[in-house]
Amino acid sequence: MVMKRSIFKAFCVFFILSFFLSFSVYADSDSLSVNSRAYVVIDRNSNSVLIEKNSNKKRKMASTTKIMTGILVIENSDLSETVSISSKAAHVGGSNLNFKVGDKITVRDLLFAMLLKSANGAAVALAEHVSGSIENFADLMNQKAKNLNLSNTHFENPHGLDSDNHYTTAYELALLANYAMKNSTFAEIVGTKTYTLTLNGYPLTISNTNELLGNFDGVYGIKTGFTNGANRCLVSCCKRGNLDVICVVLGADTKQFRSSDSMKLLNYSFNNFELTDISSIIKKEFESWKLENENDFIVDKGLSKSFSFDVKLTEISVLPLDKNKKSLLNVKIDCCTHLFAPVQANSCIGNAVLMIGDETVLATCPIIATETVPKKNILQYFYEFLKDYTYCINTAFANFS
Repeated sequence: MVMKRSIFKAFCVFFILSFFLSFSVYADSDSLSVNSRAYVVIDRNSNSVLIEKNSNKKRKMASTTKIMTGILVIENSDLSETVSISSKAAHVGGSNLNFKVGDKITVRDLLFAMLLKSANGAAVALAEHVSGSIENFADLMNQKAKNLNLSNTHFENPHGLDSDNHYTTAYELALLANYAMKNSTFAEIVGTKTYTLTLNGYPLTISNTNELLGNFDGVYGIKTGFTNGANRCLVSCCKRGNLDVICVVLGADTKQFRSSDSMKLLNYSFNNFELTDISSIIKKEFESWKLENENDFIVDKGLSKSFSFDVKLTEISVLPLDKNKKSLLNVKIDCCTHLFAPVQANSCIGNAVLMIGDETVLATCPIIATETVPKKNILQYFYEFLKDYTYCINTAFANFS
């Protein structure tokens, strides 16, 4: 009977996902109907935003908090150590595994319980194990947020239960997720559909609460969330071909909406964006401009009349660009051609700016001097005077003869 219920439940999830998917495959940015109060999709390679709404607005984050908890535990503990469940961990509210005081479980299994089943008791037990208390662990979380430049993120607990001073933004949560997913242990855990942990020496099988994992093309992580204050939340990693993105939806009214919203946003991203080598575009336009303007460069009071310069290309050479806007790509060269010595090698003399149209800046690359041009001294001026004087005398004699 239990087996039949599980099969029926799985069929219902698949049907719901397929239903929403059929309406989202051909969505565009103007026709997207998204229930979530805030959302964002970013490219994992560059952190560039593909599509967003209210992505910089502070919101409660529910159990997506456990992304930070998980990565901190992995970075600051031995996963093979055994933890004894405290009274606080056993009695915390919300999602749990019905821990009892004194239960024995490893750090690794607690991570699976927290990140798959979203067990709040596991989050508390891990926080206490790493830092001794929830308060100390929250300090560690906030220090990590500061180190990651998440200036609009603040933590008060390791599980995400509602608190007025516990918040993030969709964009910063995406950045945090991207950081966490670069850790192979973290990525392995959140990409696991089912897992059998050991509690007090006995096996216990748990399932991932991420409804998209295994049911939606390309999704390979990472975390769900729900509280009354945050509503439904979902952070997803998804890769198709060579495009790898993170989607965050916050404040959806129902689980179905957070699923459908995520699928619409992911499908829109993969249907409308493609990775483009921006370095080659900038370099090509710069070389053309350089050929036309190289003879116009003047270095006043410089020792050398020759002058070499080049564009310093961005470290991120590939960006996802909207296919419908690629025809609007435009490289603007803003460079000073009249310089005054001395000019130092690697000094910036201008910029090459890749834009969509005349407003949206995609990348700015400095144009740099590739050699030093010293300033002339008095002896060099005197030498040039003699040289010019000698030339004039020789020319005069040649004409006279």
